[in-house]
Amino acid sequence: MLNTMKEQHYTPLQIGALWGLSARFVRETFRDEIGVLVVDRPEQMHKRGYASLRIPESVMRRVYDRMHTKH
Repeated sequence: MLNTMKEQHYTPLQIGALWGLSARFVRETFRDEIGVLVVDRPEQMHKRGYASLRIPESVMRRVYDRMHTKH
């Protein structure tokens, strides 16, 4: 896991733009993926909770390869 710390990390919006997909779809795809950095922001009085995802390049490649090989 420490190796991924030095890798380029991407947001769901960036991956969505690269792959031609919505950021929402990317968030759902990567949410539970091992190696993804999840920064939780808890719900506050008048603001909803939110989780920011940062996806290391190696995880992005792994998921792409897995999706690409499915028919």
